[in-house]
Amino acid sequence: MNQVEIQDRFFSRYKELIRKEMIPYQWSVLNDEIVINIERERNDDSIPNEKSHVIENFRIAAGRKKGNHYGWVFQDSDLYKWLEAAAYTLREKMDKELKCLADDVVDLISNAQEEDGYLDTYFTIEEPDQKYKRLWESHELYCAGHFMEAAVAYYEAVGNKKVLETACKLADHIDSVFGDEEGKIHGYDGHEEVEIGLMRLYRLTKNERYLKLAQYFLLVRGTECDGMNSKHLPLTYYQAHLPVLKQDTAEGHAVRLVYLCTAMADAAGETGDEKLLLACRRLWKNIVTRRMYITGGIGSTVSGEAFTLDYDLPNDTMYCETCASVGLVFFAYRMLMSEEKGEYGDVMERALYNTVLGGVALDGKHFFYVNPLEVVPGKSSKDPGKSHVKCVRPQWLGCACCPPNLARLLASVEQYVFVQKKDKLLVNLFVECKGRFEIGDGILEIELKTGYPWEGCVDIKLNYNGTASVCLGLRVPSWSDTFDVEINQERAVFEAEDGFIYVNQVFKEDTIRLKLDMQAKRWYANPLVENDLRKFAVSRGPLVYCMEQADNGTNLHLLSVEKQEEFKYEFDAAMLGGVGILTASGWKTEAECEPEGLYRKSNAAEKKTKTKIKWIPYYSWANRGENEMRVWVREDSQC
Repeated sequence: MNQVEIQDRFFSRYKELIRKEMIPYQWSVLNDEIVINIERERNDDSIPNEKSHVIENFRIAAGRKKGNHYGWVFQDSDLYKWLEAAAYTLREKMDKELKCLADDVVDLISNAQEEDGYLDTYFTIEEPDQKYKRLWESHELYCAGHFMEAAVAYYEAVGNKKVLETACKLADHIDSVFGDEEGKIHGYDGHEEVEIGLMRLYRLTKNERYLKLAQYFLLVRGTECDGMNSKHLPLTYYQAHLPVLKQDTAEGHAVRLVYLCTAMADAAGETGDEKLLLACRRLWKNIVTRRMYITGGIGSTVSGEAFTLDYDLPNDTMYCETCASVGLVFFAYRMLMSEEKGEYGDVMERALYNTVLGGVALDGKHFFYVNPLEVVPGKSSKDPGKSHVKCVRPQWLGCACCPPNLARLLASVEQYVFVQKKDKLLVNLFVECKGRFEIGDGILEIELKTGYPWEGCVDIKLNYNGTASVCLGLRVPSWSDTFDVEINQERAVFEAEDGFIYVNQVFKEDTIRLKLDMQAKRWYANPLVENDLRKFAVSRGPLVYCMEQADNGTNLHLLSVEKQEEFKYEFDAAMLGGVGILTASGWKTEAECEPEGLYRKSNAAEKKTKTKIKWIPYYSWANRGENEMRVWVREDSQC
């Protein structure tokens, strides 16, 4: 079996954080064992935030306790995602205490499952007569999909048969209820996810019914169906305004859209459905060329947590939900599985290193739901339209989908480093690791050594015990203006093909060195992005940088940098867990109160003073208390 073992200094820290802090902390929260401040993700009194109650809901549904359901109708999925994160952690390093805890969770979930296979604590406890009758908002199939994902991960990690049996019983139940046959519900969930779970369950069990059911849910979306009540948000919110094969713009709730696209790309790759893959390409292009933030964030408005229109990318009222970037990583990876284009790896890397990592504090116990590109504390607290824009990460959230979603992705980051295709192996992420892959008539052993993301040199050791030639594809990130390749210490010349270079040979204790351009770079938005006109953002390697009040004082909007100014890079091991920082000389506009009042007839009196400006990686902001923050900075042609 193919194996990948992370040895990366950067991601090993996150792996340990998940093992020692995030999983135990999230377990305590889901059990209501600790006293914490659960914040509403925005000013909305309907958001439940008194407690989590997730585990208690399962105990009640299982008949172990008496009581009522509390919390969101979809929060069963919080436990499922926790279980999936635990599975990846156990796969990497067995922990008897965690395994015992996870086994107990599996038993509890199995006890909560009804005799016919139905599984959802809210409807079991509160409204058993309303099952599958409010599909727009019920999230029954959404929760089912997350359980299927967790079940596959946990079975593969520890061989627990009960979790797989429970998941298959649930999938069989759904298959008996939904479909285009007479007597079945002709419908689909308002929130895509069951399609992803069914695809994972299919690959494990090879049960064709699960594949067909996933295809059914994908292709029926956007058609008139049963079980969809008349009260609902606009159909675009659910990506139900058109059949998926006819959709060509990213619409509605951002998380739902990328979950849909992940399942579409997965099904297209599995079945060779070119029409489905073409629809994926159209939606991908619209997202990444017109509706994605430079940080890899998606979702431009708090209203519906949704996309809006092309080039509408406000920095201070956006949404950029953490789960949306997690979903974008999933989508990008599935597209890479279907076709070898470096742009998919570029976006996967962008979202992972910036918005995904930015969603969790360095202590592993505070989380962002929303990931802004510009924040001023006073505005966030006093402007109702910016109540969703937090200046520091809360301990927990009333809608807690993001914390366990972060945990399950970061716990399984090794899954996204490589893509194998018959006699070809693609290297997508530059993470220090060892891997073993069955290719052709032998085993390919590969080892990556790198100081990424701070250093751009990647050393790759390869050894193959077979006789066939193996094709190794190395992604050349689009941010790297130049690259150099050495094979066995001799320089080699390559031309990138769709973002990859290919080395095709029989590897026998060979080494490849890839050197990437790690100079700090300025990026400019399309002029149609009005919020970023005459501004630039700076990145170095895969990391987008930002300015923070802790380093630069208040009123960050008054800072500017001349076009010709160069950046200096320095790694500071003592700062924010060890980060590379950028500095440059700039200007700060003086903004003292003027006697003539708020407005003036001339800008001639504007004064600027020279100043040193510091940037830190975007993922590391908001770890030093309440701060102003800004990604985009004004550029002066002359001062």
